[in-house]
Amino acid sequence: MVGTVRSKDGTVIAFDVVGEGQPLIMVDGATAHRAVNPLGAEVGELLRDGFRTYTYDRRGRGQSGDTAPYAKEREIEDLAALIAEAGEPAVVCGFSSGAALALDAAAAGLPISRVAVWEPPFIVDDTRPPLPPDYVERLDEAVAQGRPGDAVALFFTVAVGMPAEMVEGMRQSPFWAAVEEVAHTIAYDGRFVADAMAGTPLDKGRWAAVDVPVLALHGDGTDPSLMVGARAVAELLPTATLQVVKGEQHTVAAEVLAPVLREFARR
Repeated sequence: MVGTVRSKDGTVIAFDVVGEGQPLIMVDGATAHRAVNPLGAEVGELLRDGFRTYTYDRRGRGQSGDTAPYAKEREIEDLAALIAEAGEPAVVCGFSSGAALALDAAAAGLPISRVAVWEPPFIVDDTRPPLPPDYVERLDEAVAQGRPGDAVALFFTVAVGMPAEMVEGMRQSPFWAAVEEVAHTIAYDGRFVADAMAGTPLDKGRWAAVDVPVLALHGDGTDPSLMVGARAVAELLPTATLQVVKGEQHTVAAEVLAPVLREFARR
């Protein structure tokens, strides 16, 4: 089923839902949405016998609206509207920077029964360079000046860690235009993760109110710098456990993730 919900500020949020049973909401990371990332839909098909899986376009992406001014609280309200549509507490699975949104939503007291996070990109030590303090400001400035491609390049070099020359080559690829379309939302994710990518330990108070089971996941084939975030979450939260998924990288396969989420939801 394809549908929409209206968030607290009136923004229309578009979603797909498949299956029957326990609600499961998939939260994308930076730049991803339903038209470019099939993972959530694929997981939903594999779990349709026991879960109602919701995939949605975060505000400013795909078929969802966007209402200024942006604030992180608005995205938490978007997720609240989806859970209200589901009609009962949901399992929420956040990918990459979407993990911070999922945890913030749980900390805010939304009716969330469990949280799974896949490779949150948190930088808590010297494993890799931290985000510069003006990262979000530079993203917003590039977009405001009509330079969305520069915002995308900043994201790939500074946040993702790709070499500048590789990113320059990517500008000529077919997918670049699609990423530029959502370039303004990269700063949205930046607001969620900036403090957690500063090269210092995670803030002990930010998610102290999370009292539901949390599953922190990373693949054993991923970049070592992406293993750090999942481990940091598992060490920080008393309700969290760490699970290392054999053979997977940052782009996890649906046929691997689906049974992991099924088992977690039923523990």
